[in-house]
Amino acid sequence: MKRRHFLQSGSLVSLPIILGGMEVSAISRSSLFSMINNGDDKVLVLIQLNGGNDGLNMVIPLDQYDGLSQVRPSLMLPESSVLNLNDKTGIHPAMTGLQNLYKDEKLAVVQSVGYPNQNRSHFRSTDIWTSASDSDEYLTTGWMGRYLDLKYPGFPTAYPNADCPDPFAITIGSLVSETCQGPLTNFSFTLVNEASVKLVEETVPAPLDGSCYGMELDFIRTTIKQSNAYATNVLSSFDKGSNIATYPTANRLGDQLKVVANLISGGLGTKIYVVNLGGFDTHANQVLIGDTVNGNHSDLLKIISDAVSAFMQDCTSLGIHDRVVGMTFSEFGRQIKANSSFGTDHGTAAPLLVFGSCVNHGVYGDNPVIDSNIAAQEGVPMQFDFRSVYASLLIDWLGAKESEVKQLLFDDFQRIPFIKDCSTPSGSNDLATTIQAQLTPNPCTDYTYLNFLNTGKHVKISVFNAIGSQLDVLVNKSLDQGAHEFYIPTNKYVSGSYFVRLAIDNKVKTLKVVKV
Repeated sequence: MKRRHFLQSGSLVSLPIILGGMEVSAISRSSLFSMINNGDDKVLVLIQLNGGNDGLNMVIPLDQYDGLSQVRPSLMLPESSVLNLNDKTGIHPAMTGLQNLYKDEKLAVVQSVGYPNQNRSHFRSTDIWTSASDSDEYLTTGWMGRYLDLKYPGFPTAYPNADCPDPFAITIGSLVSETCQGPLTNFSFTLVNEASVKLVEETVPAPLDGSCYGMELDFIRTTIKQSNAYATNVLSSFDKGSNIATYPTANRLGDQLKVVANLISGGLGTKIYVVNLGGFDTHANQVLIGDTVNGNHSDLLKIISDAVSAFMQDCTSLGIHDRVVGMTFSEFGRQIKANSSFGTDHGTAAPLLVFGSCVNHGVYGDNPVIDSNIAAQEGVPMQFDFRSVYASLLIDWLGAKESEVKQLLFDDFQRIPFIKDCSTPSGSNDLATTIQAQLTPNPCTDYTYLNFLNTGKHVKISVFNAIGSQLDVLVNKSLDQGAHEFYIPTNKYVSGSYFVRLAIDNKVKTLKVVKV
């Protein structure tokens, strides 16, 4: 078996090969990860919501309530039950903990996050989100794996070492996250809890004879040593760390975040943590019949809210709150219309949540416009490309350069200002898009005109259909500031709903047009 294949399969999937010529005993917790001594101690927690989260039932567009009630009457929450974030937007009543985080200026909502040419397959769309690829591009590395490889080239060779004794990433669970897959091996170490971290007995080595068998045997021995080096430091951090806040019982996400807080407080130098919560493929029984406040999706949203709230309380009590930012993501949203089984089917874009003491709290982007004229299988149209969220985290939280982000992700990202300088107090940042734009005529037959005011420089105008496929890119260049009018031919499109996405620098607006 090739060494790379060995590293990408089995229980030692995340383990490097060589220890940099150092004995394991030389890599101790006394040489705490040098990045902490340099002030580069920021941690990113990624919460993967598996199955496709119904964003319209999590973040509710209060200003679109009438239209939403017409297209999903079997799912609609009583308007009086919705927890307000601002005068236009609320969240599910099960998420009281997150509403309190928002009031405490520690939560941001990024509206309508997706990607062009949405793939509604769980497997393929998850691959796209974890690799940060285009929808027609197939990458074998994860976006975070590429970032870590840029910072620590040559991994796994020469790791761990005295300067970097700890895992670069940790996945809470039994399988490493594809997000952390590097060119040669996965950067993440897996664990479920303290009891799951095991040391492997090292046997007395026989002399190496230079044969193929001897080389592979030496590789395995080295891997065991490296595994033990990481495991020793993880166990030490468990011992030194603690939890102060009370976590919810029977909450599988809370159990994972409790481990994360323990390890961070124990001095582990790991930068990236990936946790998971499944169950979001809510085709049926998303709500209880006759009781839309409760049901499967409500239970999941309560798990998220209670777990994240407890985690943030713990981080504050432990004094590590200024070091931690977290983000939720799911492979796609759900369709706007309810199905006949009190559920929703695979859709397009959805909101995601960013939380932490260093978050510029607010609602970023517009609520999706929803009326009774919804096409079959229509999903929420994309406002923000998910790679723009990644880019903003890499630059504003982890300190990457814009040139590096273009290399790791793509050139055409927008920088969303949901990360702040923790030393500066923040005000409200309900950044509903300020782009002034309209489509006329609408509905249309053969054409429509996009009129907008350009207050920036670079302008991109794209046309999408109801299921998220990008049909045309009409403009992608710098334009003069001021009023503009663009002719958009629609005679080549069949009758139905379409979306014109207008991006000006880091602002974005998505407008719906109906072809009749």
